Amino acid sequence: MLWRGQFGDQYHARSPGSVDANLAFFERALAKAQHISSILELGCGVGTNLRALARLLPATELSGVEINTGAASAASEVADHVWCDSVLDWSPPRQWDLVLTRGVLIHVAPDDLPAAYGVIYEASERYVLLAEYYAKTPTEVQYRGHDKALWRRDFAGEFLDLYSNMRLRDYGFVYDRDDVAPQDSINWFLMERTE
Repeated sequence: MLWRGQFGDQYHARSPGSVDANLAFFERALAKAQHISSILELGCGVGTNLRALARLLPATELSGVEINTGAASAASEVADHVWCDSVLDWSPPRQWDLVLTRGVLIHVAPDDLPAAYGVIYEASERYVLLAEYYAKTPTEVQYRGHDKALWRRDFAGEFLDLYSNMRLRDYGFVYDRDDVAPQDSINWFLMERTE
């Protein structure tokens, strides 16, 4: 699998992310979420998002799932628990208040998305935050010379269609040309269980 080996190592070395910019992102994206005491990030990389969340919600238990061994090791420095596994092979042993993906579903092959959505849903006790590239119509994009490695689509819409007890709580867009906290240009969607 592309992300397990050298390609994944190179990605994490090239794209460590900014904890400060991620902190600004999560302040906005989680503004309407309440009483979060546990968070699971699927595809947590080296833990940059988890580090930002640790600053935003210092008493929160943090967990992650990461396919790349080196990145999982780095993330384990901040998280309470990190599983080194593919989201598609991993089974949630419990539920968390918030489950999030950020730039992960875009790399899941379309045929595998229902399984990924199932893991997200099963792992979430209350909230789901999806932050991914959006497109109304599913679109494949060549990624660093690789075909079948990146897709844009309405991930949140598909998730809401699959799980009728989830409702949209908030959504937004972050922009790579933001002067204060630049991010990769992504749409984010915060959803909550209604039961």
